[in-house]
Amino acid sequence: MLTKNITVELPANQESRPVAMLVQVASQYESVIHMENGAVRANVKSIMGMMAFGLKSGMEVALTVDGKDEADAMEAMEKQLSRAC
Repeated sequence: MLTKNITVELPANQESRPVAMLVQVASQYESVIHMENGAVRANVKSIMGMMAFGLKSGMEVALTVDGKDEADAMEAMEKQLSRAC
């Protein structure tokens, strides 16, 4: 299991498109991927969960990836969250 704190960088007023892209990329991996901020936790592979999560630029999140392809999944998630799709 890998856990990493990441500061989210998304384009202003365009949170929904990057969230959809994040879910798409996460779904390519077998690993279980969760994101947390305070008491809020979401499955990154769930579009409804991620929309409810309220991901915003500048937010500090803890990303947890667990599975056989966890290193690759973590790298891909980090790129998506910091490159502002």
